[in-house]
Amino acid sequence: MRALFCEELGAVVQIRRSERSQVMGVLRAAGLGACSQFIGAPNPWDQIRIIRNARAVLSEARVDLQRAWSETSFRMQRLRDHPECAQQEYDRILDTADPGLSVTLSFDPADDVAAPFIHSGVRPQIAILREQGVNGQVEMAAAFDRAGFAAIDVHMSDILAARVALADFKGVVACGGFSYGDVLGAGQGWAKTILFNDRARDSFSAFFARPDTFALGVCNGCQMLSALKDIIPGADAWPRFARNRVEQFEARFTLVEVPESPSIFFAGMGGSRLPIVVSHGEGLAVFASAAQQASALVAMRYIDNIAQPTEVYPYNPNGSPAGVTGFTSADGRFSIMMPHPERVFRSVQMSWHPADWEARGWEDSPWLRMFRNARRWVG
Repeated sequence: MRALFCEELGAVVQIRRSERSQVMGVLRAAGLGACSQFIGAPNPWDQIRIIRNARAVLSEARVDLQRAWSETSFRMQRLRDHPECAQQEYDRILDTADPGLSVTLSFDPADDVAAPFIHSGVRPQIAILREQGVNGQVEMAAAFDRAGFAAIDVHMSDILAARVALADFKGVVACGGFSYGDVLGAGQGWAKTILFNDRARDSFSAFFARPDTFALGVCNGCQMLSALKDIIPGADAWPRFARNRVEQFEARFTLVEVPESPSIFFAGMGGSRLPIVVSHGEGLAVFASAAQQASALVAMRYIDNIAQPTEVYPYNPNGSPAGVTGFTSADGRFSIMMPHPERVFRSVQMSWHPADWEARGWEDSPWLRMFRNARRWVG
């Protein structure tokens, strides 16, 4: 009992029962044998049980103890955040049947659809676009580079000063971060530098009008491109983005599904469900009307752990209606999304993934497929 309630530094490590002797040998060799104790084992009843002298001195449902432990934090969260979101997160503890994260794929991640184009030696140029405060450009460049593009760092000042011409690029990607510290609204300040500058507006309008170009906006870049929808063909139903319903910045690893859509990025990925990184404070999709929402082409939506589209926090970290969090244009050349696929394009970047991915040799995660799809579309 003293070992369980000791205030000295310690660690709890779960091991297989069959490896008990081997583990103890390692601990003894490291001089830790005298301070190592076997304190328990998992049980199938979802209970916390303490047995002493063959008698149960404590037997409580894990749910009850976890709710008691979390209650103080929950009450603080209700005062700080949106109270309904706090309640939804607290009530998750009651869901004893929650299966947790999972992956369902409609394609083979080992199938490198960009390989023939990479082997040709041709690397189309893509502008990795950033503005003051953007911080996701390096990861984004790495993802597109791995898919066979020549990623070029382009700051908005380069375009405004005509040092760089969008006519030289096949693709443009607006990266995530905190443009202008987000003090001007969700990507609105970034968009205004284009809309209120004749040279920049003409340059972007001409780029979007070319039939051989594509664009991607992620997080802050999603917000920025949505504010440019008037000059993006087929994007008139895109929403604007407002502060998360929970009223806090959200950084999570959560499930999304990729529905069927015309997006060039998600070709062949329809029906897939897998985890992704989210990191935003203003991701709530706001539609001007029900008709606009109905006509928006959804390319990604949040789902709960039983694969249902959801508005429940924290499965849906921003409260967007029906879980929608990614959109595409009518011809699929332009797509925007709040989550960050560029932060999980390698399997090792995912804080959880199925255990058999290493055995299959999947160094690249399934999210790299969307970048490879763009390379295949360019040809």
